[in-house]
Amino acid sequence: MAELQLSRTSDIRTRVEDYLNDKVQTAADLDQLDSLLQQIQGQQNLLKQQLEDAKRSHHDAQTLVEKKTQALKHKAEDFQVRKADVDRRLRSLAQTDVSDDAARSIEARIGKVHNLEISRGYLDLIHRVNTLSAQVTDKLFSQPDISLQAYLDLRALVAKVQEAQSAAEGAAPQLVYELENQNRILYEKLKQKLEDDLRKTLEQMKWPSKELNLLGNVRDQWNQQVRLLLALQEPDLVSVFVRADGRDSPVPAEPVILLPLEVMVQPLAARFHYHFYGERPTNRLDKPEYFLNHILDLLDSHSGFMSDMLGPILDQRAANSEALETIYTDAISTFITALLPLVLAKCLSFLPQISQQPQLLSHFMHELMGFDASIRDTWGYVPIPRMLTDWKGITWNVLNTHGYFGAWLAVERDFALTRYKEIRDAPDSGDIDLDADSAQTKPTKGAIRVNDLLETITDRYRGLASFSQRMKFLLEIQLSIFDDYHNHLHGALQAYLVSSHTAGRLLQGQTESHAFGLKGLESLAKIYGSAEFLQRKMSDWSDDVFFLELWDELQYRAKANSNGDASVGSGLNVDEVAARTSDSIKSTGLDGDADTDGSGLFDQTALAYRRLRERSEEEILRVFDVNLKGAIDAYAKYMQFSSLAATPSDVASLSPSASLDGFFQTTSLLLGYLGKVLAPGSMRRITKHYCTSTQRRIYDGVIMSHTFAAAGATQLKRDMAAIAESIDTSTKLRGVAGGSMKRLEEAVFLLTLDANKRATVSTENGDDDDGWGFDEDENGNSAIPAADVDDKDWGLWDAEKLIFQSNEAARKALADMALYHLSEADARNVLKRRVELNN
Repeated sequence: MAELQLSRTSDIRTRVEDYLNDKVQTAADLDQLDSLLQQIQGQQNLLKQQLEDAKRSHHDAQTLVEKKTQALKHKAEDFQVRKADVDRRLRSLAQTDVSDDAARSIEARIGKVHNLEISRGYLDLIHRVNTLSAQVTDKLFSQPDISLQAYLDLRALVAKVQEAQSAAEGAAPQLVYELENQNRILYEKLKQKLEDDLRKTLEQMKWPSKELNLLGNVRDQWNQQVRLLLALQEPDLVSVFVRADGRDSPVPAEPVILLPLEVMVQPLAARFHYHFYGERPTNRLDKPEYFLNHILDLLDSHSGFMSDMLGPILDQRAANSEALETIYTDAISTFITALLPLVLAKCLSFLPQISQQPQLLSHFMHELMGFDASIRDTWGYVPIPRMLTDWKGITWNVLNTHGYFGAWLAVERDFALTRYKEIRDAPDSGDIDLDADSAQTKPTKGAIRVNDLLETITDRYRGLASFSQRMKFLLEIQLSIFDDYHNHLHGALQAYLVSSHTAGRLLQGQTESHAFGLKGLESLAKIYGSAEFLQRKMSDWSDDVFFLELWDELQYRAKANSNGDASVGSGLNVDEVAARTSDSIKSTGLDGDADTDGSGLFDQTALAYRRLRERSEEEILRVFDVNLKGAIDAYAKYMQFSSLAATPSDVASLSPSASLDGFFQTTSLLLGYLGKVLAPGSMRRITKHYCTSTQRRIYDGVIMSHTFAAAGATQLKRDMAAIAESIDTSTKLRGVAGGSMKRLEEAVFLLTLDANKRATVSTENGDDDDGWGFDEDENGNSAIPAADVDDKDWGLWDAEKLIFQSNEAARKALADMALYHLSEADARNVLKRRVELNN
């Protein structure tokens, strides 16, 4: 201890020494010694104050601990006293000195008291149930309304017990079973009595005859009995409804048949079975429309009664609560719901007998879909109020639930393909229908019949409610026929292409006239017209509401299933469907950013037909080019345009060159034929190409290859007018030749300028230039001159002087002569073909 004290003292001295060395380092620091002492004294006082506070806090804490210790000690002593008292009391009650045994004995007695209370509750519940049961039975015949109310009270009591049983984890299964059994027995008794009363009333009403007896109190009895049966059924109806999609209002799982309607339909069902089962003549496998129309007749006969009598009752009960509003639909829909089981049962009895007979099965499904459409559209059937989707129909039930879709699809596919092959292979299938719409390209009879067949197929499955089934009809039947007919047309085009080549013609023993004559053009026109017709029909189908809805549904499903192995329906892969319909469904993600405007179900098929049409049009143009080459070459070869013969004063008095007879014959034959079968738009497009080819060959092969004297130029002008007239006459498209051969017309104008004239202001008739006579007046003379815009009568030397002077002068001269399709170089080359200028 002494060493420790010495050490601490030494340590303090060292610290003081270090402090003084730090603060007093020079003689000047001694002057601040007083302030340093004061600072140290203040710090010492502060430390003393902190020490006093710490001592005081420690004393207070120690005092508090002592108080709590004493309080806890008193509580422990008190607990021991109370425990001893409890042990003494337990020993006194249990007559034993062991406290645990005493506690178990007390718990056993308390359990017996609790079981006694439960038993008493059971007895009270059984008493209430027996009282209500007796009330139901006693008042059943005399006062059925009171009996019904007692049953409803019992039903509510049973429902509460069932809820308590779930909360109690199945504590009283025997009691719940007994109550449910009692409730079931009373329900059957009450239901049987109320139904019997309603049957008697219906007999008094003479239901279901056309003339009903509603005199006296019959109507009131019927009204009361219907209400009692509805009240009996309502608790069970509400209990089977489920909440869907998180909505607050209950939604029924499926339509239900109301008890009053069950009774009222029974005599109708008896008549139905009498007529449409057994050996009756009305029960025919080939006439399903008999029993279907019978159901529709029942609706016609009794819809007025249902609306007037049953409708107000349902409306009144539906207004009592939201749940009942969801239960009860309109009276006619309720009546339909009660009749539909008759139809379904009869259909299921039919189908096993006709499923192996294709014609009967096809006819049956067609009639059944017509029945569904009548129920849905004519009667506005709403089986469940607030139902967002349409009623699927008996057809959907038969095809989906009972699995007859595969057999029916196979039957329809076989029928359609067999009929299609008959159409395709018919002798007149390739004949063009010249009686078709004159405003459209005339297709072949086969294409028209194929389209009619496809429209019939659409009507076959238009009424289906299942998206997958409709898509399978489209893919496996309609698009398959479209594809096969495209292959048929494409094969015809390939056969033509083979015959259009020398090697192919040699193998087939054909001549060039077969490929490039009228026969070859007819083959191409048939392909072109059929492809264009079916492509147009596919465009019309894409705008049909049925196919638009199918396309929208396909897009939606493709967006929702965009993974690698995506499916848009039963057995429908996205990639496979896209390959047959449109690739746009694969490029549309969930964000919907892809632009699918203008897309449709027939994109891929229509594209194939469009390419076939364009390819056949190219071959038609090639036919014209081949024929034009021969006709124009003959004209260029045998004509002599440099002759210095006298120039006639009237161009119209000249006759067309004899070497153009081949051209006129080709034009009349080929363009005349196309004018009969092509639409005006297509004909104008092809004719313009024909005119352009004619212009190019005459310009290059005639004008640029010959020299022209005045007489030769005049003859050329007459020939060009005859060519234009021949084209317009053959195509019946007025002015198409003149509008398509402006460059040639202007070249001829320059060639026919008079070498004996000078440019003077014209004071006479300026209509000497007839512009080839394209648009002739009643006397056969041109009504529109080619270049008489500045009232100048141009001469050859005036034109030559300006055109060869400079580019600027040439451009101005050409503009003054209204020659806009010839460049300066072209004009100079044309003028050089005049003999006068050449010399």
